[in-house]
Amino acid sequence: MTRFRTLDHPMIAAIAWKPDRPAEWIGDNIAMNRATSNAYLIAGDDGDVVINTGTAVQGEQIRKNFEALIGRPLKVSQIVFTQSHPDHTGGWQFFADEGVQTIVQRKFERICAERKLMGRFFTRRNAKVLAALIPPGDTGSYWFEARDPEPLTVFADAHDMTVSGREYRLLSIPSGETLDALAVWMPQEKTLFFGNWAGAIMGASPNFYTARGDRDRSIVFWLEECQMMIDLGPEMLVTGHDDPIVGAAAVRAHLTKLRDAVQYLHDTTVAGMNEGKTLPELMATIALPPHLVLRDGRGPVNWYVRAIWEEYAGWFRQERTSELYATPPSAVWPEVVALAGGAGVLAEKSRAHLSAGDVEKALHLIEMAVVAAPDDRVIRETELAVYEALADRTQGRVFDELGWLESAIIETRRALDAGTVA
Repeated sequence: MTRFRTLDHPMIAAIAWKPDRPAEWIGDNIAMNRATSNAYLIAGDDGDVVINTGTAVQGEQIRKNFEALIGRPLKVSQIVFTQSHPDHTGGWQFFADEGVQTIVQRKFERICAERKLMGRFFTRRNAKVLAALIPPGDTGSYWFEARDPEPLTVFADAHDMTVSGREYRLLSIPSGETLDALAVWMPQEKTLFFGNWAGAIMGASPNFYTARGDRDRSIVFWLEECQMMIDLGPEMLVTGHDDPIVGAAAVRAHLTKLRDAVQYLHDTTVAGMNEGKTLPELMATIALPPHLVLRDGRGPVNWYVRAIWEEYAGWFRQERTSELYATPPSAVWPEVVALAGGAGVLAEKSRAHLSAGDVEKALHLIEMAVVAAPDDRVIRETELAVYEALADRTQGRVFDELGWLESAIIETRRALDAGTVA
């Protein structure tokens, strides 16, 4: 049994919803309510600005918490969404007072429509990453069925506004978590809100690829956006899930380290591509130097090496001609297994690799054996041992990888417990 669980990952604490936890001040009339994604309030005599509203089941309580903190009913004049994910937007109806202006980047409506268009596809994929977190019978489909905010005020690159004497500049930053992401810059307060642009866990690698899948996120343009935000000179950095980072030096150090780590991965990957190294070679060898190592996050470094490769080169790696055609390697695995002497032979060799610590080779062989003999108990038990070894190798540090492996472990255990294998 694996020693690590996604339930123990820092990601879970970052998105925890505790309805009885009150809103709190984080700046001059700037308040935060912790939620699955935090909601923020900038209170003003002539109107209040709300940045993100939590999920559909959290919005009502978030409003009550803000009103308890400021000692009066809200007078919401603007709602701003840093991205279109339902954990940021779901509670909007509880803040949509008469005459309120809801401001989003212009791709917001398209991304919301795409989420519904692809809902069934991504519901299945989400479940394979979050199986250990989703209660039995819950498909998690609410993410793709949530009602979208309306009506909307949209902008392309930048939008300026003044509310209750405070200046705001909204900036499009489409290279982070979503194509419709935006940052809110308050120049007088030198405060920058950027949601999940740098990832769900501050100090971890930006979320350039998720195991559930998503639209491509450009590492190249992310670096430009990062430098733009460094140049603003913020003295408080307000994120999607974590505590604010306070102090000009602390903010600059944080953003600079992120920029330098991503730049290192980019430059090292590109250098390897130009030297003729293969993608597997680069994924196996590139690592961040000690002074640029980041916090535990959603994916391992080698996933982002792959994201950089594919941003430049696409999906055809030119390693095998068969990459161009519809028939997958697994279509001939049963024949290969038979030629090798049977699934049991491959399972035995897989266990040998596992004992030697070469768990990825063990995985390749046991995947072939399972396709050839899915009802063989010894083979499925070997498969389970390989998955658990891979999960242990994460040390509980990589949320998406561990989540996928947990799902694979659950599925294999169910097959073994159901008595369908002999």
